[in-house]
Amino acid sequence: MARVAAIGDAHLGRSYLPRTTPEGVNQREQDFEESFEAAVELVLSLQPDAVMWLGDVFDAPRPTYRAYRGAQRSLARIREHGIPLVAISGNHDTPRLPGTASPYATLADSFSEHHFAYRLAYESFDLPGLRVHCVPQTMGVESTLVALAEAKANRSSDRVNLLLTHPRIKQLEPPMRDINEIEVDADDVQMDLTLLGHYHFHVKVRDGMWYAGSTDTFTWADSPDAPKGIVLLDTDSGAVTHHPILGRRPFAHLEPIAAAGLSPAEIQAAMLERASEVPTGAVARLYINGVDPHAYRLVDLAAVQDAAAAALWFHAIPDPLPGVTSVADLPTSDTLADRWARYLEHQDLTGYDNERIREMGEEHIHAAIDAAT
Repeated sequence: MARVAAIGDAHLGRSYLPRTTPEGVNQREQDFEESFEAAVELVLSLQPDAVMWLGDVFDAPRPTYRAYRGAQRSLARIREHGIPLVAISGNHDTPRLPGTASPYATLADSFSEHHFAYRLAYESFDLPGLRVHCVPQTMGVESTLVALAEAKANRSSDRVNLLLTHPRIKQLEPPMRDINEIEVDADDVQMDLTLLGHYHFHVKVRDGMWYAGSTDTFTWADSPDAPKGIVLLDTDSGAVTHHPILGRRPFAHLEPIAAAGLSPAEIQAAMLERASEVPTGAVARLYINGVDPHAYRLVDLAAVQDAAAAALWFHAIPDPLPGVTSVADLPTSDTLADRWARYLEHQDLTGYDNERIREMGEEHIHAAIDAAT
């Protein structure tokens, strides 16, 4: 055994941002599906001797049919190439309630030539020249430490020992905490080589220990600037190379606006300039630092959104100076005139000229904005 390809957190079924494809599928859910399929095809193109899935293939322990079918299709592709696969469950796709079935169980039934570790306990599988030690998500730290001790005791003397597991290693400070994550010390892992799932960016923990990273990005805490992809491990030399997946949806953190002392017109002009620079199809965010809430309230945010029309999602984040009233409840994607129009839709205006009332309200709003700027 010499070349092992590993795929980290795919999070199939992850659905967020209110944007859909022409077919009605959540766009980000489809992005994750396409990224995972691209990862599998990238793995196959490298012609490895074995494939490892490092947990959180699914975003939840009860995946959607769409997510489940995506995993099945990829397993079938790997089977077509006759490559052995070992998969472990992660903190997102492991059921926490006793008696709840794991999505990996039915995959194991359907793809008996592959190996799946999902039973909350240590398992090992022998491949040519390689013993794969699996510590999937367990019920807690203590049970994980017990499983790691079992792995240490079961090390082979005539094969390379490779550990697959899905904890948070204490030696790395994470960008944020995650659900049900288990924290262990790197010294608790005693193995020739270790491939880790859970962190969404590729990083070396220490010699012989690496996080593979995820196949796509779903929060700003995922280090979106770091490339997403798969890793290839040479078990003879102990070298790991990261292979990025190209063409994925960009995340754009736009240059913040220093808004202290700016008028509403100046703030809007700066926002329009930034919004027009958003890459096509990007998920973008823009901080407006030190903004006066009263000035921000008068910005035509609909015009800003129009300027960012190339983006999949554009999020303006007003950040007031310390001690200034929060702008959290201010409009974030529409104008005051739009709010006025929506308000009228829910009023009983029988006998009145609805259009004229709407126009009069808009006239007063624009007059107030003009007077303030």
